This record gives sequence, C-alpha cells and structure tokens, in this order.
Amino acid sequence: MSKEQLVEIVRENIESAQEGTTRQAAEIGRVPVTHYFDAQRWRRECDRVFLRMPLVLATSSELQTIGDYKALSVMDKPVLICRTADGQIKAFENSCAHRGAQVVATGRGNAKRFFCPYHAWSYDNQGALKHVLCENDFGAVDRDGNGLVELPCLERAGLIWVTLDSGSKLSIDHFLCNYDEALSHFDLGGWHFFDDRVLRGPNWKIAYDGYLDFYHIPVLHRNTFGADTPPQAMYYQWGPHQRVSSPQTIAAIVGDRNENDWPMEALLAGVWTIFPHVSIACFAGLDAVEEDSYQAVMVSQLFPGKEPGESYTVQNFLVDRELTPEQAKAATRQFEFLEGVVRDEDYATGLKQQDALRTSSREFVQFGRNEEGGQLFHAWVEKILQAEDGELHDLFGDT
Repeated sequence: MSKEQLVEIVRENIESAQEGTTRQAAEIGRVPVTHYFDAQRWRRECDRVFLRMPLVLATSSELQTIGDYKALSVMDKPVLICRTADGQIKAFENSCAHRGAQVVATGRGNAKRFFCPYHAWSYDNQGALKHVLCENDFGAVDRDGNGLVELPCLERAGLIWVTLDSGSKLSIDHFLCNYDEALSHFDLGGWHFFDDRVLRGPNWKIAYDGYLDFYHIPVLHRNTFGADTPPQAMYYQWGPHQRVSSPQTIAAIVGDRNENDWPMEALLAGVWTIFPHVSIACFAGLDAVEEDSYQAVMVSQLFPGKEPGESYTVQNFLVDRELTPEQAKAATRQFEFLEGVVRDEDYATGLKQQDALRTSSREFVQFGRNEEGGQLFHAWVEKILQAEDGELHDLFGDT
C-alpha cells in the first residue's frame, strides 16, 4: 500500500466526519452464543485457527542483533526464534533431538550456541546440531537429520510471523494479503522494545471483538478516554486483517492543515488488527517533557488459554527512539495506564459477559450494521474452521 492510499483513507475519513455518516454492513449480524463457550468448538478453533495460521510471535525490535533469541511457549508448544549469523530470522521447535527436552529456557538473550540442559547436546542459532556428548559411547549421530525442527517464519514490517505447524504449506506472504505493505509505514523495524506485560482475559473471541469495536469506547471507557470519544468507525480489510479508524479523530488530528502537511499520526491512526490475534494501536508520548515527544505503539498478542473461558494477552510497548530517563518514566506511566484500561475495563467486562452468555437463554449475540469489523472477523473464523489444509491457500491472496 502506497502512502497515497493511506492519504486517500484519511480523505475518506474526513469526508465521513463532515457528513456525519460511515459505511455500514448490509444488515445486523448474529453469532450463536455457544461460539463463545462450547468446548468442542473452542478446541477446533485452537487446532484449525491457531495451530494452522501464521502468528505474530515477536517484533524485530526484540531481536535486533545477530545472536539475539526469544524463547516462548505458544499453545503449549515451546518455540525458539533466532537472529542467525547472516542476519536472518529463523524459528524452531524448542525441543532437543535426543529426548525432546526444551533446549532454551523461556525468555530473551543472545547466544551463538544453545546447550540442552539435560544431556548438553548443542545447536547453533541456525538450528544445526553441533555437538553430542560422549558421541563415541552414544553411537554415530546423523547431524543433518537431528537439527532443531524448523518452523515456517517470516520477518516483515518489523514483525515476525511463525506458523506452529512445521509441515504447513500455507505461504505466510500469501496469508498477509499485502497487509504488510500497509504495516510497513509504521517503520517498526527501527523502533525500540520498551517493555511487555501479560494479562489474563476472557474467551479469545470476546477479547478480539473489543479490538474491532469503537462503539463501546464512550461508555465503557468514559472515565479513562472520555464520554465524548466518538463511537463511529470505518473498517478497511486485507483478507481477514482489518484497520479500524475513527473519522472524527482523524479529522481532529488533521485540523485545517494542508494535505501535504498531514502527519503520519493521521495516516496511521486507529487500531490495526492482524488475524487471528494481534492489534496494533498508536499513541503519542504521554506527559511529554520535551518538545520532541516520542511516539509509541502497543502490539497486543492474544492467545487462547487452557479452556474456553480463558485467554492471555501479551502487551508489547514499542517506542520510536531511545528514551531519556524522564521520557522513560512517562512511557512507564502510559503503559501502566493502558494495561489498566484493558485489565480493569475491557477484560473485567468480558469475563462477566461470558458468564452471562454461558447461562443465558438467548441463542445469539448481535453485531450492528455499524459493527462491520466484528461481523467480518467471525465470518473469517468460520471460513477457516471449515477449510481443509489444501483449501487454505485459496482463502487468501492479493486484495
């Protein structure tokens, strides 16, 4: 997506704000309430959505230097992501070829070699088996066939996608539907990782519904973002991925400036969601103590928990520069504020919502014509649940 296309979206939002109208879905959508708590369906979502779709598991800012790595567990699968000697990103199953022990403890670091803590078999950051303890006693080991199992991986637009199925034939590039071209305008590859937090939340779809919903902001967030926050939204799709923008907010950012002077803040405003589990939201530096204030984004990674009524979200806070000590204090306050909004307002409400749904006699929940994003999200979940592995490629592509 060119900058001119982003400018066109701003034009459309300004026109919408001036006219007091937004695009709307053809009709009100309905989703069965059981989709939020049925255990069989939830297990199918875990298996057919999260284990088959590429997931954003890291940002480039977390692995900037050769040898940097990140080890994490996703859907109970230990994963290791590395910046290799040639500067490329690779991802592996974090499991030794000997007895399957996790080779690297969860966390971030920098290493040329990884040593299994069980029997000291070692691997380089390209996944190759380099050493077998007492190999003469153990027996000859085929080094080429006993490296770490590689997972499909792609670094693009400052984000790192990994597919948990090592045998997946779905191209990550194809899955992105050119959305990465739009995301590249954030230039996240040059940003700095500031901090992260983990929040426990409700069913993953209840949480994701909130990513796509501006309708609730002046109500649920009246004491944090303000009761006068506009509830209208415009939705833009790249396959299953969506950008949500507020016409009134964009118009306010632009003001009476000439189009040539529109800031990137206006071009990137809103929430950018990456199916099936990520949202990216932009923020100006809070309590700026210098004229040249920093910019920040919060990249939220949402994952199902251990049962249908649980999820967890990793909130990653990135900033566009090295911060001064005073700016770092301000960034910490801002991050804590945003964490509190999600934990105490969004997720606290979502947990009560799912209790009500589980015991309700209602058959459906509703998504209004003004909630097109939610309608499209649930349609995509259903589409992927129905698709066999060989059919996935045809669901995605250029948009």
